[in-house]
Amino acid sequence: MSALLTKKIEDKSIVWFQNSNSYLVVENLVAEILKKLNQQVDFSEIFIWLKTQIDAPEEFIKDFLLNTNILFLQNNRKRKKTRSTLHHLKNSNKYFSQKYYCVYDYIFLIQFENEYLESLIHPSFSHLEVHKLPMFNFNYQVFEKDDAIVFQKNKTIIGNWNKNEFYVFQGKLSMQLLIDIYKKSEQHWMGVFHASAVSNGKESILFLGDSGNGKSTSLALLNANEFDCIADDFVPIDNNKNIYTYPAAISIKKNSTKTLLPYYPELKNSTEYHFKNSNKTVYFLPPKKIDYNQKLTCKAFVFIKYNPEIELEINSLSKTNAFQQLIPDAWISPISKNVTVFLDWFLEIPCYQLTYSNTNKMIETVSKIFSDEL
Repeated sequence: MSALLTKKIEDKSIVWFQNSNSYLVVENLVAEILKKLNQQVDFSEIFIWLKTQIDAPEEFIKDFLLNTNILFLQNNRKRKKTRSTLHHLKNSNKYFSQKYYCVYDYIFLIQFENEYLESLIHPSFSHLEVHKLPMFNFNYQVFEKDDAIVFQKNKTIIGNWNKNEFYVFQGKLSMQLLIDIYKKSEQHWMGVFHASAVSNGKESILFLGDSGNGKSTSLALLNANEFDCIADDFVPIDNNKNIYTYPAAISIKKNSTKTLLPYYPELKNSTEYHFKNSNKTVYFLPPKKIDYNQKLTCKAFVFIKYNPEIELEINSLSKTNAFQQLIPDAWISPISKNVTVFLDWFLEIPCYQLTYSNTNKMIETVSKIFSDEL
């Protein structure tokens, strides 16, 4: 029997399925049925119990139970690996490029077979690149085989993915980088969030929202106004609920450069990167300060959006709404102990919706959140 965890969230329940490492937000009654199904309670017993819970015809109760069972079966399947493990190693003498990066106190050599694979990783780390060195601490290799992207560390295969799963590869390489920088195995990370993290030196705030809403631009604006950039797009949190620095550059879309040029005149001469997969032109802005030694608690989740018609508006956001926005783009550890930590952590942090066009007011509002003056 696989693990299934439930947690009350406002007037509903969060349900986590271990087999698929997936989450649902459902009515409390549905959560109770899912628990009983996972415990392999007999259908007839659940049906009798349901009759005491629902004032409805038996036919309706039967259909309700059958539909909930379908929901259970759909979410309780183990996810299949899309590719089998490869055993052949790449000839290290035939790479398009070899890049050396200084991250924390370590030197990483990453070898790319072709320009496309280099474009998936290098632009966001180019500010960490150093000249070729005779010694390095870690060697990653990235190449293609049988129409798959293959990622190796020191000639041991970490994983391989279909080309249309390039974002999964990017996430896996980023996770391996975290493991090597901080000497924490994957089981010690609670999760990684598609967010931007900013700090006042003591605590952190996570900015979330759909791509194009202005997370990275807001982060860059705050980083230019006495706040520290902790991470952009890839925010790692360990199972002690500490947010760590991730040293990738801040990704800035072309339509944000006009707003940011007064703060970052160097953007005028920055390299443009054109990404065909997303049809976007992006600049990469190095954080003003990178501190690998800090471990920060999370003060708040702020779902942020730039809207030229609204000067500034901030409201509390329901936990249910926030959770449903947070989960789709997040990686949460599949270990039940870490899931429990994650759910408890999420439920204790306030959530806000912030919409703005006035930069000064946005910065002032973030300051108020940090100082409990909101």
